[in-house]
Amino acid sequence: MMKRTSQWFVLLLSCLLVTQVASAERLVLVSASYQKDILAICDADGKVLWSYKTAGPKQGHAGHHDVQLLPNGNILFHDSWTGLKEVTLDKKIVWTYDSATMNGNTGQRVDVHAFSRLPNGNTVIVESGVGRMIEVDPNGKLVYQFPLKKGGTQSTRLMRITPAGTYLVCSEQPGVVTEYNRQGEVIWDYLIKTRVYGAIRLKNGNTLIASGSGYSIREVNPEKETVWEIQGKVPGTEIELKWTTCLQQLDNGNIVIGNCHAGPENPQIIELDADRNVVWQFDEFKLVGNGLACWQILDETQSSLVRKLLEASKP
Repeated sequence: MMKRTSQWFVLLLSCLLVTQVASAERLVLVSASYQKDILAICDADGKVLWSYKTAGPKQGHAGHHDVQLLPNGNILFHDSWTGLKEVTLDKKIVWTYDSATMNGNTGQRVDVHAFSRLPNGNTVIVESGVGRMIEVDPNGKLVYQFPLKKGGTQSTRLMRITPAGTYLVCSEQPGVVTEYNRQGEVIWDYLIKTRVYGAIRLKNGNTLIASGSGYSIREVNPEKETVWEIQGKVPGTEIELKWTTCLQQLDNGNIVIGNCHAGPENPQIIELDADRNVVWQFDEFKLVGNGLACWQILDETQSSLVRKLLEASKP
């Protein structure tokens, strides 16, 4: 009898754990331009829970190329070539930074496509044109800087910080992913020869690259050997990869790919499991159109925070 009771308890516990995992919520933060000009938080099925209109296409305004949900639930974004903004979920702008005029850039050509808020509250900003990476404190004071040695004066796209604290910087010209340490030294690079958009360091130590104009994603090891690559159509599906942009690796090891400029026939975000099977997709062309370059999949903790803040903001 005791053995049967124990087996029943183990079965019940397993069912509860499965139910808990299945009910873990996923929210998606998107930042779309190309006449959509919107920040939005959606559930996994695409239902809009929150949205915020951003600056439209006019002189001085850019496509949205990066976005980040902050630990306090605010959103760091940009809707111009030079300016960053932090907005609360009750739609108040609480922080701005303008690379066009601050910390020595007045009168120089500057484009900003990538940025990241650090745990200490400082913000890392990649400045094309002047060709440098900077870190500023919450008051906009320059903490440190270093010059970008490869493609910095051309169109730099995403920058992502690795678990080791180094920086993976993607430059469209000459189509190279460059890894810098904090001193600005190049410690690794990979020439892909496309208008490369994004790269992340995977948990296994390899690097996943979104080739942008190469319509592909590629995993390479530290020796620069290709582990696998998908170009064009995703195997086993009718999904066509077009301009590949943001990348994210989830806690379960799955990878998520941005598929921009892919038209209404294809999803804008795709999740692949370890066998490169499509296990989830975000297909909301009416909401984000053909210009969803940047997004962030929110984990359970982040999703719970957002839900709590949205509930608190209700009248």
